[in-house]
Amino acid sequence: MDRLLDCLNRIRWEQDPTLSYRWSCGHGVCGSDGMRINGICSLPCQKLARDFKEEALIEPLPVFKVIKDLIVDLDPFFEKYNSIKPYLITKTPPPDQERNQSVEEQHLLEKAIRCILCACCTAACPVNQNPETARYVGPAALVRSFRYLFDSRDEGSEERMALLDHKDGAWGCQTLWKCTEVCPKEIPVTKEIGQIKRRIYEAKHPKE
Repeated sequence: MDRLLDCLNRIRWEQDPTLSYRWSCGHGVCGSDGMRINGICSLPCQKLARDFKEEALIEPLPVFKVIKDLIVDLDPFFEKYNSIKPYLITKTPPPDQERNQSVEEQHLLEKAIRCILCACCTAACPVNQNPETARYVGPAALVRSFRYLFDSRDEGSEERMALLDHKDGAWGCQTLWKCTEVCPKEIPVTKEIGQIKRRIYEAKHPKE
């Protein structure tokens, strides 16, 4: 059963070998084939051709500079991603065994961990699309921030919250839900950003 990615491959292999686009696994795992399809940021490897009764308009992701055809420059995306320190921060000496988590603690993170960095959420975000607010770090970076900020093993909460507590960080989100609507992994992006905001607020205004 053909997917839109198969159609693109057929065009490239049989009609126009210059057609340029990114893809790797072809199964919604690598996140490399993000595009805008009929106005919606998504992955062509997850779209069946038969579901498009008429022509499908396939465009490069908005927000990013086009390099060629459907390939966009994702360097700014990953620069913002790296700015939030997307890794576990520990300050205590390593234990004799691995740093364990309970099932409940891991369950809190399991949706955020699904993120494949396809950039669909960031491209669909009206805040990122607006030139006046384009410095906003974006939903993908914030989802990864959530993944570590709420990780029971992480010891860098204060440092992490300081990176997000400004208008281009967590507070740049206008709660428009576009990121959640397009996420191919069904991550509740907007809700997780809301939890980050609450965490920052409560840290600054502790209850007596």
